[in-house]
Amino acid sequence: MTQGHEFWLVSRSAGVVALVTVAVSVLIGLTLAAGLGGPPARRRALVAIHEQTALASLIAIAVHGLALLGDGFLKPGLAGIAIPFVIDFKPVFVGLGIIGGYLAAALGLSFYARRRIGGKRWRKLHRATPLVYVLGLIHTLGAGTDAQSSWLRAFMLATAVPAVALLIARLAKRKPARKPKGVTA
Repeated sequence: MTQGHEFWLVSRSAGVVALVTVAVSVLIGLTLAAGLGGPPARRRALVAIHEQTALASLIAIAVHGLALLGDGFLKPGLAGIAIPFVIDFKPVFVGLGIIGGYLAAALGLSFYARRRIGGKRWRKLHRATPLVYVLGLIHTLGAGTDAQSSWLRAFMLATAVPAVALLIARLAKRKPARKPKGVTA
């Protein structure tokens, strides 16, 4: 094993964990947003799982990037893991992953500031969360070591199909726009 290989393995593992936990969190969030959470007790349990997987995602994303600092082959440097598109290795795909990581952090941590920013504004911001999942998929397919493996592609397909279906269900659930007072149909 070459020097730094263990950091690549940690980063690779954390990347897979991040993809799994983001997928679970987004799928649960879309399920709840589409009104498919079931009775109140189940919804409360799903909200708790959603929040915990979101936090686990943030930790896994951080480990994924920080572990690369010790990678003896890639040698990304702090700028390479922190600034989108500056790394030499597949800069577009890595850059999209970095943007996804920042978006995940901003949206995930906004939960703790929702009283300050207001529930309505927080919910509007939170609607961008599926973008974190999409950016993670693009990053994985374009820069991931395991991107060509059938097990990872099967996982991505197995989560992407229900994510699209739940997003459609969520969009279909939107309330129609209110008519101004005094306007008749």
